[in-house]
Amino acid sequence: MTIVKKIATIYNKNMISYAPFWKTLKERGESTYTLINKYGISSGTIDRMRKGQGISTAKVDDFCKILSCRVEDIIVFEEES
Repeated sequence: MTIVKKIATIYNKNMISYAPFWKTLKERGESTYTLINKYGISSGTIDRMRKGQGISTAKVDDFCKILSCRVEDIIVFEEES
């Protein structure tokens, strides 16, 4: 179990997961390096996603444009188990 899931379990909250983002990023042949250096995404945004923290819907929109994908390819809602 990841630390993010442990924290979510402790606080008994539903959560958004960025797991689809990492898969989509790989499928599109992009990296966090190119997101930061080619597209101007901040390293702080990438860090927040790695930690399972929130990002703005404007950033989700940016990722969808950059990766030519849908919102579901970036985030997914995971219900409590």
